[in-house]
Amino acid sequence: MAETITTLISEEEIDRRIQELADQISKDYEGKELTVVGILKGACLFMCELVKRISCPVYIDFMQAASYGSATESSGTVNIKKDLDDSIEDKHVIIVEDIVDSGRTLEFLGRFLRSKGAASIRYCTLLDKPERRVVDLEVDYTGFEIPDKFVVGYGMDYAQKYRNLPYIGVIHFDD
Repeated sequence: MAETITTLISEEEIDRRIQELADQISKDYEGKELTVVGILKGACLFMCELVKRISCPVYIDFMQAASYGSATESSGTVNIKKDLDDSIEDKHVIIVEDIVDSGRTLEFLGRFLRSKGAASIRYCTLLDKPERRVVDLEVDYTGFEIPDKFVVGYGMDYAQKYRNLPYIGVIHFDD
């Protein structure tokens, strides 16, 4: 089965929106220190571009959680593969994700990090598919709302491929 990819969001549009998100986060956290937790592997590119544009002091950490594997549909079960390296007790935390659809992963991680004593938890995602939401989750910072299509690029993959695309594309499977 071969795949083709059509552009959904250009590199220039992504760049512009990340700057807007960074400006808003910088304003919201002015005078505070911020811990940004990137969810590996998909959020890595987005998070790197975001944090270098935030003006308040930023600490970074990473977690890895999985609910997809090599499938195009979430399994519904969230597994933590890598926990934080540092304590977040009494820290203001933004969890950065590449894409939110069902909301299960972010909702689970929010509860998990609250249990570690974070002063506050907010959510930031490059892409949001609100029509796919199955849990009650409000994302605080959203790059783009997108239709219910399987997307790749800018850190997002299909079976570990296409993460390096500088844009976001819709993947089509050819028979």
